[in-house]
Amino acid sequence: MNSNLASNTSGDAYAAKGMAVKIEDLMLRYNDASTPLFSQLNVELPAGQWTCLLGKSGCGKTTLLRHLAGLLEDNVTWSGNITTSNALPLTGNIAYMAQQDLLLPWLNVIDNICLSARFGKAQKADKQRALALLEAVGLADKSDVIPNQLSGGMRQRVALARTLMQDKPLVLMDEPFSALDAVTRHKLQSLSAKLLDGKTVLLITHDPQEALRLGHQIYMMSGTPASLRGLPVPSNLPPRQFDGELATHQQGIINELESDYV
Repeated sequence: MNSNLASNTSGDAYAAKGMAVKIEDLMLRYNDASTPLFSQLNVELPAGQWTCLLGKSGCGKTTLLRHLAGLLEDNVTWSGNITTSNALPLTGNIAYMAQQDLLLPWLNVIDNICLSARFGKAQKADKQRALALLEAVGLADKSDVIPNQLSGGMRQRVALARTLMQDKPLVLMDEPFSALDAVTRHKLQSLSAKLLDGKTVLLITHDPQEALRLGHQIYMMSGTPASLRGLPVPSNLPPRQFDGELATHQQGIINELESDYV
């Protein structure tokens, strides 16, 4: 393929700033499919901003994320250009946060967070940094707890800390809050916006309100082959509170989604 962290956690700031990513004329076809999923797909992810991607299930949103993360190389044929603003390759510069927390049940919280730095038991320096991140996500007292002793919201906060531990300029998020209750989801949206400030984030979501709360840019994916079209966003900066302007935008997005399901 040709952030600073907003909060200073226990005195340590993590300095991997976001990088812009430009996708041009992407054609992608699964090797067992007769027609491409994408054909001449174009989108730009501005550095240090959140880009949110909406669309009905199966339209190709997760495939795009997994392609950027290099997880589809054996399954697809593709062409096009994917470039970055700092000329760094995507490989090694991406953190991926999935819908499932993917915590290893036999490791405690601190060792799960440190997996991105080292395999197995964490080293002292890694643990110090991980403890600072646990404090940032409000779980400073849970470092020695096993994942099955945590609520769903706590587990996703651990997953967020693990994402931050990687300190990558590009963060890919595949519906990380969709399984949570409304209040926990709202809290984690606000926390993620704070802690990922300065990173370049691509978020997949089925929730128009979530996209409107967090997105500097919002795109709708639809069609076969799939294409992207930009949607209007509220005038104030994210993370946004739910107000009349946001509600108006939300209804407009719902109307577009409903027409895509016909």
